[in-house]
Amino acid sequence: MPTPRLALGRLIALVFALVLPAAWPAPPSAAAQGATITRDGQLGGADYMIQVPEGWRGGLVVFAHGIQRGPGRGDVRMLPISSHVLAQGHAWIASGYRDREYQPHLFIEDLVALRELFLKEVGTPRWSIIYGQSMGGHIAVASLEQRPGLYQGGLAECGLVDGIGIADYLMAYTAAAELISGVPILDAPDRLAFGPLLEGIVRALGMPGSYTARGRQFDSVVKYLMGADRAGNDLPLRLQGLQARYLLNIVHRPKDVANEPNPGLRAASTAHVKYRIDPGLGLTEDELNARVRRIHPVKDARSPAANPVYAEPTGRLTVPLLTLHETGDAWVPLSLEQSYKRRTIMAGTGHLLVQRVVRSPSHCGVDGSTRRQAFDDLVAWIERGVRPDGEDVLAADLSRVGLKWTPYLHPEDPLAGRR
Repeated sequence: MPTPRLALGRLIALVFALVLPAAWPAPPSAAAQGATITRDGQLGGADYMIQVPEGWRGGLVVFAHGIQRGPGRGDVRMLPISSHVLAQGHAWIASGYRDREYQPHLFIEDLVALRELFLKEVGTPRWSIIYGQSMGGHIAVASLEQRPGLYQGGLAECGLVDGIGIADYLMAYTAAAELISGVPILDAPDRLAFGPLLEGIVRALGMPGSYTARGRQFDSVVKYLMGADRAGNDLPLRLQGLQARYLLNIVHRPKDVANEPNPGLRAASTAHVKYRIDPGLGLTEDELNARVRRIHPVKDARSPAANPVYAEPTGRLTVPLLTLHETGDAWVPLSLEQSYKRRTIMAGTGHLLVQRVVRSPSHCGVDGSTRRQAFDDLVAWIERGVRPDGEDVLAADLSRVGLKWTPYLHPEDPLAGRR
């Protein structure tokens, strides 16, 4: 009779055998023998770019860029690791999207259409990876969950991996600022009145590095919204990252939100948010949760049937997903990674999610070598079933997150001599 450990090993091997193909078909011979392809154009109102190396090996990376502000169609962005991907013999494509702002439901379709064009004009890839940055992380995860079989893997960097959770976070942040400052920011009738109210919040709370007593209360709440652990250990470099987003994270919510074109504002909810705050600051958790204003979504705005891209993610992955995230990112906090990790655990797909954490205060500031290594590891996972190393974003002590030694993050072991 096999031992429990051996039985578990066989079960894991069986899971990977079911999820990952044993062998990949060869790329189309014409494409493999063809010359380099560099092409751009417009498809469905969206600009696009296609690059295929000479001797294409059959891999395809579909790049989903982050949010762009303003009117008109979006600008095409180069894949951050385009040279590396081409040097490995793989192709990449990118869409600028037909529009701007936060509309991932449209942008998912733009990328699907561009991939179909690639299939017609270049050939069928052996595998496709969707690589999303920032808002592109929402696009990547929603694509993997809602279109199983289209992509064979996902890579998200500083991504909105928990989808509409980003809108919930920003609204929870805003509502906490309102309560603790005493400034009715959520009652601003329009954007013209919104600015002076922000000035009142600064007078009441101060700024990072020069908080008032109420500002220290607010910062404690923000610490937990961003992902501090249950013991209250702060995320490394959180305060540095917060400085750039401190006021920008306070968002204006229109009075007529039902007719607001931004789907994130329509779908945002804080009804489920349990606020936390450190003891001894003059405001208890019970008081905070009882008094803070709650935000509710417009009817069906986050319905899985009516608006699936803005519904809460399910965590039901069918292919590998590797994510990269900075500890001090205050715009897209690590708490989104924590929430999505919990979803995959509940869905029984935690083995398909690997998360890597970088100690940095920036948003989308991961260095090139880390990105390249993550891509190579994801390809090895897809092609050979070699699950890469990652970190536990739900660890009991998150003050040390990002210090776990791995060669792709640190050339020298930062924990040497401290084990």
